[in-house]
Amino acid sequence: MFFFLSKFLPTLVFPLGFTCLMIVVALITLWRRPRWAAGSLAIALIVLLVSSNTYTAEAMLRSLEWQHIPAEELPNAEAIVVLGGAVRAQEYPRPWVDVLEAGDRPLHGAQLYLQGKAPLVILSGGRIDWFGPRGAEADDMAEILEAMGVPREAMVLERTSINTYENAVNVKQILDQRGINRVLLVTSAVHMPRSLKIFEKQGIETIPAPTDFIASSPVVSREQTYQAAILRSLPEAYNLQHVTRVIREYIGIVVYWLKGWL
Repeated sequence: MFFFLSKFLPTLVFPLGFTCLMIVVALITLWRRPRWAAGSLAIALIVLLVSSNTYTAEAMLRSLEWQHIPAEELPNAEAIVVLGGAVRAQEYPRPWVDVLEAGDRPLHGAQLYLQGKAPLVILSGGRIDWFGPRGAEADDMAEILEAMGVPREAMVLERTSINTYENAVNVKQILDQRGINRVLLVTSAVHMPRSLKIFEKQGIETIPAPTDFIASSPVVSREQTYQAAILRSLPEAYNLQHVTRVIREYIGIVVYWLKGWL
C-alpha cells in the first residue's frame, strides 16, 4: 500500500495533476462562487505556464543534477552499480529492448566497464507486476551491456528491487557476499542525490558516476535576441515533464528521510 500511495498521492502536487485539481474546483464552484472559480482557473494557468517554460525547468534540473558532477576522471572501484528505470521490455511490436530517456544508465555502465573502471557490473532493477508479469529490468539491461561488449560473466543481476531503497539494500547483500565495498554508482544525474544518500546509509563506499544530464550547459544561457527569450518562455510539455521529475525527486528525498532511509 505504501508503494502504491507513493506513486498516486504525489500526482496531486505535480504541476499537471494540481492544474487538473484546480480546474475541477473551478467547475464545482462555478455557479455558486464564481470568484472562487475564477481564482482556481487563474492559479491553474499560472502553475501550468511557470512549470512548462524552459527557464523554470533548467533551474530546477540544475538544483539536483549539478550536485555531483565529477571534478576529474572517475577513480577505479571494485564494482559498477547500474540502477534500473531505463528500459522497456521487448514486448510486441518492439523488435528488441527499448531504451527510455534514462537509457544512458546501462550505456554509461558499459562504457565504464570497457574503460577498466571495475571488473564487475551489478545491474539492479525488477519490475512492478501491476500490469501483468514481466521479466526483470536487470535482464533487459544485461542484453544492452552484452551488445556493447560486456561479457555476461562480468555481470551480476539483482532482479527484485522496485524502488531506490530496495536497490541499495539488495545490492548491499551482493556486495557483502563478495567482500566488495567500493562501487561506482550509475544513475541519472537528477536521481543521484537521493540514490547516493541511500547507498551511503547502507554503509557502502559510493562514488557517484551520474549520467543522463538534461541541463547540460555550464552557464545559464543569456539570449542575444528577444525572439529567443520569448520562445524559451512558451509552454512546452517537455519542460513540464522535467519539472515533474524534479518535484518527484524532492518528494522522494523528504519521504525517504522521514522513513530513515537516507
